[in-house]
Amino acid sequence: MIKIAIYGKGGIGKSTTTSNLSAALAVKGMRVMQVGCDPKADSTKNLMEGVRIPTVLHTIREKGEGVCLSDLCYRGFHEIVCVESGGPTPGVGCAGRGIITAFEKLEELQAYEEYQPDVVFYDVLGDVVCGGFAMPIRAGYADLVFVVTSGEMMSLFAADNIAQAVKNFGKRGYARLGGYIQNSRNVENETALVEKAAEEAGTRV
Repeated sequence: MIKIAIYGKGGIGKSTTTSNLSAALAVKGMRVMQVGCDPKADSTKNLMEGVRIPTVLHTIREKGEGVCLSDLCYRGFHEIVCVESGGPTPGVGCAGRGIITAFEKLEELQAYEEYQPDVVFYDVLGDVVCGGFAMPIRAGYADLVFVVTSGEMMSLFAADNIAQAVKNFGKRGYARLGGYIQNSRNVENETALVEKAAEEAGTRV
C-alpha cells in the first residue's frame, strides 16, 4: 500500500486532480481509497455521481461511539472507497483538529485493514499547513506528497509553504515531496514559472 497526500491552495483543482488519479488507477484494477481532508467535504463528489457523502465528524456527532466503518466509508466509481473528514460546527472548534479526529477514527475502526487499498489518496487543503492539515505529512500517514499549483502568485506561494513543511518533516523520516502537479490557469509563461518554482523547492513538475 502506498499513501499519497495531494495538497494545494483552495480552488486550485486538487480535488478534481485527485479524483482523476483515483479513477484512472481504479480502472486499471487497483484498489483505491480517497480521503477528503477539507471542511468543504466535496473531495469525493465526482466519484459519487455528484452526491456529497456524510462526513466522519458529522457522523460521529450524530451516532457517538456507536459509529461503524460502513457509516464513514462509501463505495464510489469503480469501487473506490470514499471518505470525507468534514469540519467542526461553524464558529466552534478547529478544522485541522477535525482531520486528526477523522484519521484516528479510521485507524480505530481498522479501515485500511478492512479495505486493503493498494493506493490511498489524501486530498488536503493547503492554504495553511497547521497541525491538523499537516497530519498526513507528520504522522506517518502519507509516503509521498504532491502539490497542485498554477502559475498564479498565491498558488505558488502556497505550494512553496507546503514544500517547506514537507522538507521540515522529511528530516524526521516522514513523507517526502514527490513533485508539483501543474494545473494551468492561462498565466503568461506559466509552465516556466511553475518549473522555476519547483526547481527552487528542490523538486520537479
